[in-house]
Amino acid sequence: MGITNIKRIFRAGFINFWRNGSVSLASILISTVTLSVITALIFLQAILNFSLTQVKDKVDVTIYFTTTASEDKILALKSSIEKLPEVALVEYTSQEKALEDFKARHADDYLTLQALDELNENPLGATLNVKARETSQYESIAKFLQGDSALTQDSSGIIDKINYNQNKVVIDRLTSIIDGAQKLGYAVTLVLIGICILITFNTIRLTIYIAREEIGIMRLVGASNTYIRGPFLVEGMVYGVLSSFITMLIFWPVSAWLGSHMTDFFGMNIFDYYTSNFFQILLILIGTGIILGSISSGLAIRRYLRK
Repeated sequence: MGITNIKRIFRAGFINFWRNGSVSLASILISTVTLSVITALIFLQAILNFSLTQVKDKVDVTIYFTTTASEDKILALKSSIEKLPEVALVEYTSQEKALEDFKARHADDYLTLQALDELNENPLGATLNVKARETSQYESIAKFLQGDSALTQDSSGIIDKINYNQNKVVIDRLTSIIDGAQKLGYAVTLVLIGICILITFNTIRLTIYIAREEIGIMRLVGASNTYIRGPFLVEGMVYGVLSSFITMLIFWPVSAWLGSHMTDFFGMNIFDYYTSNFFQILLILIGTGIILGSISSGLAIRRYLRK
């Protein structure tokens, strides 16, 4: 197909769009609703991922040692743990540092500090804080440390406890909530996409019905199916592109308001996310809008090209 024919197809598509003003407006509105839900789902996904990352950063395996554990054995165990492929970082906190941190946390609690002074000894043991490379690897690290492995045989007498289960419950629950929210969001989006395709399909079909005599003449003079289909595909793509820009304009003030009033609630600034990912979101919406418009137009024109 030559450049001239392509220009004619696009020109005819824009003419059809303006000629059917009210019908085009209805299609743009329903497309905007669908794309708005998709944008909201993108924001929700970002918030959930941010929340999960925050929790993951706080999850660790903490090894508490007895007060009689020697520093040499603890450091030897630390060196052995660091050799595990699942381990990203191991932080050592001595008894003295643990006591200093405890006093700092309870600086306003006079009774606790007084009771601590009366003991005349440090009741706190040293700790090792183990960070895994992946969240899924914490459980295997905890089981390995709690088992009768060569790593813990020489250290079993100095280990008081290993704290992991409480953190595991928190992250498992959060992961479950996020998975459920994602599935619900995808289901709602698919329903709206179906509605959008159906309405745009009927809109384009109405346009085609109005232009049926013109299509018939084009077929009589030997116009190809591609040439006949082209303007309607262009019209559907115009719906998608305009809906994408309208959706982005709608979410500009919405995300600005959310960013200034609900940052503490969400844990992240929605407006900062919107502005930093503006073009990426816009491309996703334009691509989605064009695909939806093209599918609807293609389905609507197909029956007329079979005659």
